[in-house]
Amino acid sequence: MGKEDDTIPENYQYQWTPKAELSLQDFLSKYKPSMVQNDGTKPWLWVHKSDSGLEAKGDEEAIAEATTLLSQVTERVQEIQDDAAIPIRSNKKKGLKSKKELREEVQHEATEKLKEISQKHGCVSGKWLIFAPPDKVDFVWNHIANSLVSGPLASTSAYSAKVATSPQSDTPNYSHLVSVYVPDVYDQPSVTEVMKVLLRSHGLNLMGVKSNLYTSIGIDSKHPSGIPSTVWKSTALMKDTEIKALKEEFFTGLNAAKTVTTEETAAKKATAGDSKKPKPKLKKKGGDNPFGSDDEDAEIDEKPKSSAASTAPKGKKPAPTKKAAADTFASDDGIEEQVPKAKIQPKKRAAKRAKQDDDDDSEDEAPKKKKGRA
Repeated sequence: MGKEDDTIPENYQYQWTPKAELSLQDFLSKYKPSMVQNDGTKPWLWVHKSDSGLEAKGDEEAIAEATTLLSQVTERVQEIQDDAAIPIRSNKKKGLKSKKELREEVQHEATEKLKEISQKHGCVSGKWLIFAPPDKVDFVWNHIANSLVSGPLASTSAYSAKVATSPQSDTPNYSHLVSVYVPDVYDQPSVTEVMKVLLRSHGLNLMGVKSNLYTSIGIDSKHPSGIPSTVWKSTALMKDTEIKALKEEFFTGLNAAKTVTTEETAAKKATAGDSKKPKPKLKKKGGDNPFGSDDEDAEIDEKPKSSAASTAPKGKKPAPTKKAAADTFASDDGIEEQVPKAKIQPKKRAAKRAKQDDDDDSEDEAPKKKKGRA
């Protein structure tokens, strides 16, 4: 973090306040930390709960006094490291302290003096530090921003939040820093209240609380003074078991919400599927004429199949049909009704009678001839 990271440039485009032209949702959709690249002019995206007190206080007198102290502490730590008379390990019999023990005493004393300087000048604001991986930063940032403006964080002392944008070049193991600002890092109850919300409502891994004065004078985890870069560690405010319990509460609620959402989605799809399910089509007895109406098909079905010869394609001679096929009393199934044999018998008897008559005539003619001879 740079010395100017808590200062917002005038007319900075990448910040949102309640008076902004864009709604919060539009701002979050337009400027996503995973998509906005830092070219040196847009290192952070900001969201503020109100329009007042947007910038952290950076009292010049506090910064000057703290910078002098930091320089002195850094020199003293280096002297301890270079002093060969100071043992690496302590010797209780001789009453000698180790290098590490002496360094920690100097660093602890410096931390207390920095607190005095901050409170004396009213430069006590700071922020909770959170790191988010690139694949989750949009989700984390969206939830924190909404929480700050109209969610659980809105009822706490937190007043602003920011997230680091993406580097222009590929950076291995890069994580986005998310900061949630509080007005007084030394107000333990207030800081703890924000911490509980970040755990219970967001399930975040918290790195600690850093004073804005620390940022202004350049204290970080790699500073040669060795002064702790945060005023509070999470475990200094709450027990580890309490921290885990609050995070588990968040993830339990999240999983339950996902289950409900999944069930609702499945129910909606099932309902939509039932409403869109097409009605079964009735099979047509006639030919598959795509241009024929249902009424035409019904008429065709009602006609005897023996009339199918009349619908034969042009150019082809209709196949010869039996006389019985033209019978108007043919059945609907197309099966020709057989004529009973009883109707055929009279014809045969008539033929026999005709033959007998011929025989009788021939017999009558024969005697006549015989009579002529007589």
